[in-house]
Amino acid sequence: MLRARRVVLAALARAGEGAPGLGLGPGLGPGPPCSACLRLPPRDATQPDSQGWREAVAAAAGSLRAGGLVAVPTDTVYGVACLAQDSGAVRSIYSLKGRCGRKPLAICLGDVDHIYRYCHVNVPHQLLQDLLPGPVTLVLKRSEELNKDLNPFTPLVGVRVPNHPFIRELARACSGPLALTSANISCQASTLTVSEFQDLWPQLSLVIDGGPIGDVQSPECRLGSTVVDLSVPGKFTIIRPG
Repeated sequence: MLRARRVVLAALARAGEGAPGLGLGPGLGPGPPCSACLRLPPRDATQPDSQGWREAVAAAAGSLRAGGLVAVPTDTVYGVACLAQDSGAVRSIYSLKGRCGRKPLAICLGDVDHIYRYCHVNVPHQLLQDLLPGPVTLVLKRSEELNKDLNPFTPLVGVRVPNHPFIRELARACSGPLALTSANISCQASTLTVSEFQDLWPQLSLVIDGGPIGDVQSPECRLGSTVVDLSVPGKFTIIRPG
């Protein structure tokens, strides 16, 4: 995780976007009960598009389109995703986590180029490519395309393109962005295995088990993504080191 922060700082320095300011800030009913926990098959480099992998993506996308919540592996910790444009599903995530209604949710996209549809970008495209995909959340000004019920209290939104093939393929399979948050009750530790958030399973439509993420004994592996505010032209702020 410290390496991820160094990568962020190096990319920002190369882009010449200003000096970092370190801050500590950043954010109804449950969906259908969990019907399955799918274990992702190993992804063979020679046959990455296996039937088991395609079936898992299709099952997760179907659950999301039905308004459900799906637990997914990412490049940092396990997350819970829903369709960001589905206001009911967004409310369900807040209910699931017991999350304060004024704590924003990030959106997740499959590719860097998709950011321009949902955000107003005022930094060089090369900077986005230097930082993403990866364990970074970029805070940008939201565009009119984004669901107004998602974080209606702020003109900004955090954007993720995780460096994990499953969630990127899942995001591509859906018609819009995913709302994404960590798979845990608010104020509790982030999770690195599906068994660590088993108490949430009854409120999830599907759990995708991608195996352990990082070293489960290391507190640093539970820090999540580094959050960088790029919403103000000419400067950046590290809101949360990851």
